[in-house]
Amino acid sequence: MWLEILLTSVLGFVIYWFVSRDKEETLPLEDGWWGPGARPAAAEDESIRPFKVETSEEEIEDLHWRIDRVRLTPPLEDVRFHFGFNSKYLRKVLSYWRNGFDWRKQVEILNRYPHFKTKIEGLNSVATARIFYKLMLRLGFQEFYVQGGDWGSLICTNMAQMVPSHVKGLHLNMAFVLNPGTLTLLLGRRFPRFFGYTQRDIELLYPFKEKVFYSLMRESGYMHIQGTKPDTVGCALNDSPVGLAAYILEKFSTWTNPEFRDLEDGGLDRKFSLDDLLTNVMLYWTTGTITSSQRFYKENLGQGFMANKHDRIKVHVPTGFAAFPCELMHVPEKWVKFKYPKLLSYSYMARGGHFAAFEEPELLAQDIGKFVGLLEQG
Repeated sequence: MWLEILLTSVLGFVIYWFVSRDKEETLPLEDGWWGPGARPAAAEDESIRPFKVETSEEEIEDLHWRIDRVRLTPPLEDVRFHFGFNSKYLRKVLSYWRNGFDWRKQVEILNRYPHFKTKIEGLNSVATARIFYKLMLRLGFQEFYVQGGDWGSLICTNMAQMVPSHVKGLHLNMAFVLNPGTLTLLLGRRFPRFFGYTQRDIELLYPFKEKVFYSLMRESGYMHIQGTKPDTVGCALNDSPVGLAAYILEKFSTWTNPEFRDLEDGGLDRKFSLDDLLTNVMLYWTTGTITSSQRFYKENLGQGFMANKHDRIKVHVPTGFAAFPCELMHVPEKWVKFKYPKLLSYSYMARGGHFAAFEEPELLAQDIGKFVGLLEQG
């Protein structure tokens, strides 16, 4: 008991020390070149050009040829999705992909929306944030709201750190928060009020070993390989549409709801249609971009713990946060406010997981609207 009180006091002092030295800082707005060789001397092409998503008979025939020659290992008995994507159910997905999925129809659906492209440098999260800032200026917007989840949450955070005078508001549904508050996890269940935890926080964080430690251990293997050797796994995934589908779709099972691991079909069709899921896979397959997307992890995680300036500085832009109950890790309001002192809105969402914009678009849109309304009315 006394040891816990002593540890709590020490943690409280550490948190106070970090908070008391808070000061507003911004990320430098630099420039970069990520193409091959030296940066061209010619002026950058700033044109914005329309384009359409296209496909061909050869592309579809190649996909079918590869699916027809798939080699799968039978799953162990009763493992469901605990070993990853169940190959027994994968055969059903492949049968639909090969015989029922209409890629040409999906291309037509995609082309109902206007598509544009422009050439801007960038690769890691800070450079990507700079790209989007340049893009907004190129589109004629001096002020704007930004919203993000997953890597988008870090990119949007970096935009707010880089050009706070241009970002009117920041809305997130995931937060990369590294602060002394995370140390309170070990004592938070015993002293929840002291650490600012609500009853809902307790429900989402405890028991700690199962809901945080074991959960992160189970679900972070992909991050380790992509953060260290992305090109190795990229060779396999870029050569096999079946491997690519299993690799991507398994995340849409477990990250939507961890209990879906207990289902024979991974619960994939409970929140998504196979057409939508396979269209997502096709975007990586037809463009050959799975490897470059995985390199993003190496570029951001390869520098070491707290090595980047953006990890150490706070965000002084009005912020809203939507906490979805099945996100990979719950982030309490107290933690969010440490990194984002101008937190105006924090919502416990009724349902939803990591892919909130895809799974629960109406819920997410409502929370974004509520947050923007607070700012516009104020």
